[in-house]
Amino acid sequence: MSSISVLLAEDHVITRQGIRRLLESEKGLTIIGEAGDGEEAVQMVTEMKPDVVIMDIAMPKLNGIEATRQIKLIYPRTAVLILSAYDDDEYVFALLKAGAAGYLLKNVSGDELTHAIQAVHKGEPVLDPTIARKVMNYFRLPGKVPGLERPSEHLSNRETDIIKLAAMGMTNKDIADKLHLSNRTVEGHLRTIFNKLGVGSRTEAVLYGLRKGWFTLEELS
Repeated sequence: MSSISVLLAEDHVITRQGIRRLLESEKGLTIIGEAGDGEEAVQMVTEMKPDVVIMDIAMPKLNGIEATRQIKLIYPRTAVLILSAYDDDEYVFALLKAGAAGYLLKNVSGDELTHAIQAVHKGEPVLDPTIARKVMNYFRLPGKVPGLERPSEHLSNRETDIIKLAAMGMTNKDIADKLHLSNRTVEGHLRTIFNKLGVGSRTEAVLYGLRKGWFTLEELS
């Protein structure tokens, strides 16, 4: 299996160096660059096309939200994994809307970070439990009633099946096994879903489905 190329976007040098040392000891990961601000991160993605960007939020010149949005526009195949000390609602939803594939807090262990990188590279969402609760609570708030729209207005029957299984937290392999498909076919369907919905990640696609009422939290639990 080829190595996953990773770009680090973090303005604190000590933190960035610590993450690099941690990940360099992991097999299957290759750190191909470091960015000290959001503008540099976007430029480096344009030049290097990494598989995964580990992105901080509060950075000079261009914050993590705007940097994520630009990266997903420039090179949508790059997965952006947020690693931040902030869990404010405004940051969480802005970043997921911008196309972030995952959101972790900086109290995660090295193993958790490594597994998260591998997961977002495969197109699977990763949310810190604190962040996941915020997302679920958002859709339980009064006034957040989903719209009545059928998935068939946007997706094929097969694509609808896949996005619903993805919303239940199933991995690509689990979805492939359940629907008797190959992993590559599932990945292809997910890319088509992202393009049709105008989103940049599986997490954002699931949030889109929740907003449109394609499935409910009760169905996913």
